[in-house]
Amino acid sequence: MQYSDILSSSAQTAYAQVFDLAQASALARTAGDLPGSFATKRVRGRLYHYYQYREPGCKGPAKQVYIGPDSERMRELIAAAKARTVAAVSTAEWARAAINLGCEPVTTRHYRIVKRLADYGLFRAGAILVGTHAFLAYGNMLGVRWVSHQYTQDLDFAHPGGHLALGLPNNMQLDLHDAISSLEKGFLPINALKSGLAATYAAKDDAALRIDFLTPLHRADGPQPSAALGVALQPLKFMEFSLEQTEQAAVFCNEGAILVNVPKPERFAVHKLIVSGERAGAFHTKATKDIAQAAALCEFLLEYRPDELLAAWVDATGRGPGWRSRATQGLRALKRAAPDIGEALAALIGPAQPGHEKPPAP
Repeated sequence: MQYSDILSSSAQTAYAQVFDLAQASALARTAGDLPGSFATKRVRGRLYHYYQYREPGCKGPAKQVYIGPDSERMRELIAAAKARTVAAVSTAEWARAAINLGCEPVTTRHYRIVKRLADYGLFRAGAILVGTHAFLAYGNMLGVRWVSHQYTQDLDFAHPGGHLALGLPNNMQLDLHDAISSLEKGFLPINALKSGLAATYAAKDDAALRIDFLTPLHRADGPQPSAALGVALQPLKFMEFSLEQTEQAAVFCNEGAILVNVPKPERFAVHKLIVSGERAGAFHTKATKDIAQAAALCEFLLEYRPDELLAAWVDATGRGPGWRSRATQGLRALKRAAPDIGEALAALIGPAQPGHEKPPAP
């Protein structure tokens, strides 16, 4: 089974323009709204850019807004911002062109939710988009259109929550609860804490439409309040793997485009293999979706970026027996669902493939 078709060169060029405009618009908005200066930080061998500022009258430490990973284009935009020549631009025209040429949009309602959260600073605070909407973004980013995949109504966002030393800032003060409450038709908090903060919100008119805020599992299993974000965060095992290396992508519909942070695609693929074994019983459908998305990404990465895929696998399986056993379990599931892709991945990892591990504890 083929999981993707290559987009035309015109569609790929249109997406590149959408991404470039979204990146320029986000940077112009940051530098224009917050008086400060640019800074860099090297984390795990990668260079990241930030905008550093102090709030008027505040004598505390400077706060950082996440700009993005280092690239030649990012350096050009920062130089233009310093010269005050970067202006916020409309992305709608190029977004419509990209869609007409075959790029995959998100639904208008989902776009408006992501945009509202972005306007409140979610991605500048270092959060990443995960789940199906990140998977959709990868197709456009990699220059392919997924042939078949399962859409979900969930919108999933992850944040380090202050427990991880990553290249993502965590010292901004946001009120995401207010952002969600202000959305059209509204969302209701599910299982809110005593503080009133919740990690999950469901639409009043469609209970299947949910917004989830996630974080790596640290100590407590239940939702943890995040005063910095104005919501709670639901801890999940293995989530740190997706947060540790990120890049940027454009999410768009006919109304425009937004710059978001996403995990690197090879880490998303390996993470999906690992967590698929955690989906038991009623979550079998999600496990099937996890494997399908991993298969689609692995099919592309095996052909075009095998070294990156191998590096992600080695990183994950080198973290201990629990990681190795679940990765092995995910690989077996991939071989059952997509034998050619599973065997190709097994051949790639070769000596890096873990031996026969005991199954993970229930």
